Amino acid sequence: MSVDQTRGRSTDHLAHVVMIAGAAALGGFLFGYDTSVINGAVGAIQENFGVGAALTGVTVAAALLGSALGAAIAGGIADRIGRTRVMQVAAVLFIISAIGSALPFTVWDLAWWRIVGGVAVGIASMIGPAYIAEVAPAAYRGRLGSLQQLAIVLGIAVSQLVNYALAASAGGSASAQLGPLDTWQWMLAVEAVPALIYLVLASVIPESPRFLVRAGRIDQARGVLQRIESEDADTKIEEIRNALGGERKTRLSDLRGKFGVLPIVWVGMAIAALQQFVGINVIFYYSSTLWQSVGVEESNSLLLSLFTSIVNIIGTIVAIALVDKIGRKPLLVVGSLGMTIALALTGWAFSYANVVDGETTLPFEWGALALVSASAFVFFFAASWGVVMWVLLGEMFPSRIRAAALALGTATNWIANWVVTVTFPSMQAWNLPVTYFIYAAFALISLFFVVRYLKETKGRSLEEMGTS
Repeated sequence: MSVDQTRGRSTDHLAHVVMIAGAAALGGFLFGYDTSVINGAVGAIQENFGVGAALTGVTVAAALLGSALGAAIAGGIADRIGRTRVMQVAAVLFIISAIGSALPFTVWDLAWWRIVGGVAVGIASMIGPAYIAEVAPAAYRGRLGSLQQLAIVLGIAVSQLVNYALAASAGGSASAQLGPLDTWQWMLAVEAVPALIYLVLASVIPESPRFLVRAGRIDQARGVLQRIESEDADTKIEEIRNALGGERKTRLSDLRGKFGVLPIVWVGMAIAALQQFVGINVIFYYSSTLWQSVGVEESNSLLLSLFTSIVNIIGTIVAIALVDKIGRKPLLVVGSLGMTIALALTGWAFSYANVVDGETTLPFEWGALALVSASAFVFFFAASWGVVMWVLLGEMFPSRIRAAALALGTATNWIANWVVTVTFPSMQAWNLPVTYFIYAAFALISLFFVVRYLKETKGRSLEEMGTS
């Protein structure tokens, strides 16, 4: 075979992998949309059901408990029925949640439907990185794994755009009537459309070759590998078999180590928790009400939320361009340093807010600083931890424990997300500047943790993970 033919074959394989990885990443889009769409509806939900800050926090965070559950069970299910089947289950749950959330009778059944959607988010957040890592060539795995985070931030941006467009159509308020439903109900219902598309795509993409080898479906695995890998399929199958260490399905008990779980699993769990403890999802769940709390009008606060999502997308594109060039660890170090400074500046700016007759305002110069520093925080997060955490969880564990370890790491991420989300309304009411200083402290901790404990994974095949 000539050099040109080899190069052409490799290009064809990569194009095919990009297409199926993109289809799998649509679960990330729904992840981003579902977790962020509530942002534009928070105020309307409070008004419609007459609930305070604490119960609002519980309702918003309810989905995150479902996400932790979904992430925890997804690995075991994926090892039993396959990666693509699990995607289909998640898609159906997304559709059910979207319809149920849009038509609640009380705040409690709204919370229940949010939990159902959360289970779907948890499953999608685990299965997307796992599937993409298992079909991607080592040289491109970082960039292809980054498609998950790109899809997440696009989902966040689209949810903000939909929220803004719907509110604008109803006169600028999410509480206003728009046809037979309130505007906030339409915000939640729209999710059923991309969920249906996800269901269709998950039904046509090929199963992971590593799952097929584990399940003993060698002929199917060979067929998939011939479409996605440029090297000999039989050689790759033997390599996968050796890395799996037998045909037994992974159990959570396989993760046990001297200090509860294996050291590599502790590192993954810590990375997953620290990604949330910097407070990133406060920006996406509460940014509208956050800006309103310092005197910004509702319509403008929704526009600022959309601007934040655009910054998020730009940062993610930067990470995708760099993750396979400079590596995972350097990106995390730069991101942690940038987030620490940006969060500290945001807290400092909010400390100058004035309250007069119950109305909160922020002087222009401090409002400008808050906007710039909050946007810088989002950029540094998106260009580092937003992408790299998901890439690492998909690739850092040995093949024999990957599904179970990834499920535990993802569940940890969602539990940390829940802790931050449910506590923020009360912390905001207590002391907003100090809240941001606490997030800055976690960003600084993340810097020291990465330098001390994280090993670089750039350029290594999945079968090499855990060998040194």
